[in-house]
Amino acid sequence: MNAHVRPADPKKLIKGATGDWEIVIGLEIHAQVTSNAKLFSGSSTAFGGEPNAHVSLVDAAMPGMLPVINEECVRQAVRTGLGLNAKINNRSVFDRKNYFYPDLPQGYQISQYKHPVVGEGEIAVDMSPTEQISVGIERLHLEQDAGKSMHDQHPTMSFVDLNRSGVALMEIVSKPDLRSADEAKAYVSKLRTILRYIGSCDGDMEKGNLRADVNVSVRKPGAPFGTRCEIKNVNSIRFIGQAIEVEARRQIGILEDGGTIDQETRLYDPGKGETRSLRSKEEAHDYRYFPDPDLLPLEFDDAFVADLKAHLPELPDAKKGRFIAQYGLSPYDASVLVAEREQADYFEAVAKGRDGKAAANWVINELFGRLNKEGKDVSASPVSAAQLGGLVDLIGEGVISGKIAKDLFEIVWTEGGDPRDIVEARGMKQVTDTGAIEKAVDEIIAANPEKVEQVKAKPTMLGWFVGQAMKASGGKANPQALNEILKKKLGIE
Repeated sequence: MNAHVRPADPKKLIKGATGDWEIVIGLEIHAQVTSNAKLFSGSSTAFGGEPNAHVSLVDAAMPGMLPVINEECVRQAVRTGLGLNAKINNRSVFDRKNYFYPDLPQGYQISQYKHPVVGEGEIAVDMSPTEQISVGIERLHLEQDAGKSMHDQHPTMSFVDLNRSGVALMEIVSKPDLRSADEAKAYVSKLRTILRYIGSCDGDMEKGNLRADVNVSVRKPGAPFGTRCEIKNVNSIRFIGQAIEVEARRQIGILEDGGTIDQETRLYDPGKGETRSLRSKEEAHDYRYFPDPDLLPLEFDDAFVADLKAHLPELPDAKKGRFIAQYGLSPYDASVLVAEREQADYFEAVAKGRDGKAAANWVINELFGRLNKEGKDVSASPVSAAQLGGLVDLIGEGVISGKIAKDLFEIVWTEGGDPRDIVEARGMKQVTDTGAIEKAVDEIIAANPEKVEQVKAKPTMLGWFVGQAMKASGGKANPQALNEILKKKLGIE
């Protein structure tokens, strides 16, 4: 496998006792396909059923049962491949991967090996407003999930729940193009965003619907790849980052002590903050792959792919580019808004026909800030896009100031209602009547002759007068009008 040739980035190297080391990371993401039925049977894929409630005779591997490919799972895999800018293979083959495990009733897993449904692709990942990396995709293939062994239900026996057995997974294999824990975390976040936009996987890591096998090796900058270890089944983006850091330091320690790295499969223990050995790594020939005799090769034509492509939603990169061009947003703000499809839709509803930058400012800083604080996502926002849009209109029209707008946002958040009606009913309009502002300013000047002398010598004192006048108007004076009147009355340019 050719990794993209990237010169070692000094900021991403790890300092060891014998100099700098570079981490090389490749990820295998197992994404549960969003479909109502399993990959080769009609059983339900619903989460949280009673143990063994969603198990057909096919899933339980009863003699004589034949698998039938679920077309929707194939469609989801192709859609995902298109979202990864990847080569779609019109002909692919399902293989048997033979290994024995109590929760694998067939004694083999139906997977794809030499001929996957999706070939090489590429994802662009933003690391910062100025840095973007490109991560190669090696392949995406379809396979069935195994069941689940439960060891905590009985003192001397383990139980097996086959509800998950046969559920469709997409295994998305990256090239070894990642060079730090932060890059790996950003890559998984971006991949998860793409899957959620397409609707091919909900990305719910808590339910195990997105899991990662993390391959980690270390090398001296510019040296050939080192021996890699695979950390199995890491189920959160934070843990992926931690597992990489811990494993890289473990390997560096061994190599600096003159030892060698054994290729093996390891597990990450977040409680102890360490990886531990699970088994020595199997090679492909150990699994005795061969084409599944019960399944014909999977074949579809270009028209099938073209139809799926035509109905794909606008994907995050395209949406980000459009937000920058159409609404004049910074790349950073556009990235924040497109991270979730619902967030992007909400923003567009607020920005339509309004100043895009002002809309983005209110959506990101006020709304998202408050949602984060309360642990809600945008779908549970008490302030609708129409309400927030109304608030932005009132600022744009000069009816309320930015300060009043924050108070108004608080009222809409807690009590609801139409922003314009609230401003009317509660007398929250800013005072733009210059006569009223002048009267307040005159009174403050008359009452504070010594401050008037000071401000002429030191114009930065103007802020004191602004504060007093704001107080006098109950925070409703138009700040622009107020500043102009004060400067004129005090003779300050």
